[in-house]
Amino acid sequence: MEFALTAPAFFLFIFGIIECGLLFWTQLGIQHGSEMAARCATVNSTLCPSSSAITSYAAQQAFGLTLPADTFTFSTSACGNEVSASYAFTFPEILNLSPVTLTARACFPS
Repeated sequence: MEFALTAPAFFLFIFGIIECGLLFWTQLGIQHGSEMAARCATVNSTLCPSSSAITSYAAQQAFGLTLPADTFTFSTSACGNEVSASYAFTFPEILNLSPVTLTARACFPS
């Protein structure tokens, strides 16, 4: 009887921890992809010769996430080569929450 009363709260708590972990892993992945692509654009012109190659490289460096290359954008700014990312993280349908937009930005001096 006691388990039946506490189990829903316990499983909701565990499920929330897992979803927060996935959210933070995705944020870390897009930040890492942005940083590595900005560095690649500056240091390795044979691997990252164009804007599309840089955004593809960023998507590959996103810690195993399967993100499309158009998640990342490349530009040249005053700080150097800048790679930005914007991704809508969606929660499972059960929670009925709106997506959270995760952003990342990295600039590597040229």
